Amino acid sequence: MFIGHVAVALAAKPLAPRVNLALLLAAAFWIDMVWPVLLLAGVEQVRIDPGNTAFTPLDFVHYPWTHSLAAVLVWSFLFGAFSLKSGKREALILGLLVFSHWVLDALSHRPDLPLWPGSATMVGLGLWNSVPATLAVELTMFAGGVWIYVRSAPSRDRTGTYAFWGLIGFLLIAYAGNTFGPPPPSVQAIAIAGIAGAVLFTAWAWWIDRHRGA
Repeated sequence: MFIGHVAVALAAKPLAPRVNLALLLAAAFWIDMVWPVLLLAGVEQVRIDPGNTAFTPLDFVHYPWTHSLAAVLVWSFLFGAFSLKSGKREALILGLLVFSHWVLDALSHRPDLPLWPGSATMVGLGLWNSVPATLAVELTMFAGGVWIYVRSAPSRDRTGTYAFWGLIGFLLIAYAGNTFGPPPPSVQAIAIAGIAGAVLFTAWAWWIDRHRGA
């Protein structure tokens, strides 16, 4: 999922109104922010394999340190622990957002998510085997997340309005490109785009959230 993870971060805003949207997004995408770094380092592996599933051309060969259930539980605990200065409730929400990424991936992926590093048991319900079903689930989630965020963090000025809807439009365009565009040219391009996207989206979200809210 992509905008499905965004949806969860947006929907979490009323649960942690004092937490900037940038941090909510960082939590929801945390394991996908670490993943491209480990790809570049050669620690984890992905293969470009058009037709691997109907929705994505990527074959996630080896990613136990970011996407195994055990690893995500550790990442969730660490992210929450390092967020305690924001408050106990906020730290709990952020830790749960990290874990939500694995839950949505388990719904989407074919069985390629290990339970722990070295596990032979892989999980994944395979939503990505159907493009229409994936689009229906993600777009519905995204619309719900946008609605919840807009209601819980109303715009205080024009910047808050235009910057937010600009980000929403950009995300939908990027989602359409990933869904219907050609496969990525290389694994290195995937990793670089992932790192650049994480920096861009979190900076954009930080700017937005400073202009929204009660």
